[in-house]
Amino acid sequence: MCNLYAMTAPADAIRRMFDVTHGATPNLPSLERVRPTERVPVVRQASKGGQDGGRELALMRWGFVLPQGDKAPKPVTNARSDKVNISSFWKSSFESRRCLVPVTAFGEWTQDASKTLHWFRLKNAPEGLFAFAGLWRHWQGELKGEKVSLDTMAFLTTEPNGDVRPIHPKSMPVILTPDQYDAWLNGTPREALSLARPLADGALEVERAG
Repeated sequence: MCNLYAMTAPADAIRRMFDVTHGATPNLPSLERVRPTERVPVVRQASKGGQDGGRELALMRWGFVLPQGDKAPKPVTNARSDKVNISSFWKSSFESRRCLVPVTAFGEWTQDASKTLHWFRLKNAPEGLFAFAGLWRHWQGELKGEKVSLDTMAFLTTEPNGDVRPIHPKSMPVILTPDQYDAWLNGTPREALSLARPLADGALEVERAG
């Protein structure tokens, strides 16, 4: 499970890289360590007057909200790609609310006692940016004693490739290449699900932190 990533590129770079043509550009701080529940930039298909409005850049809270009765709601940050089209928690978002999550690196810890952090970056990524395959949905309810109305996002995970497996053998984020962006945002669920697979071995640079 990936619960740490970085997004340090400026908003203008995101607009260029992901062909954002619709809407205003929000102020984006450099996010060197993004953790669950933080507000992060997301690219989604915009709709204006029922017509395709191109792509827009929005800020969303990382983690779908899972109510837990008397306990505080839990942020669910990742969706398994083998469950996303059948789980009632994810299915409607997968079918109609897919998005791109801009990323400059993601972090995983070794599973041994050392718990050493490693950062993964996509080799030759334009402007250092790449994208997770994301989902989003709107949520209203009570968080930390306040009534809120917000958009939330999560991203898909899949089997780890040869770069990630030695560090984190359970999973890795689904990373999309630029030629897959449109199919992920606008394709059928079957077409989108076909993209939920590991990157080729050797596609990622691995850096040990510290």
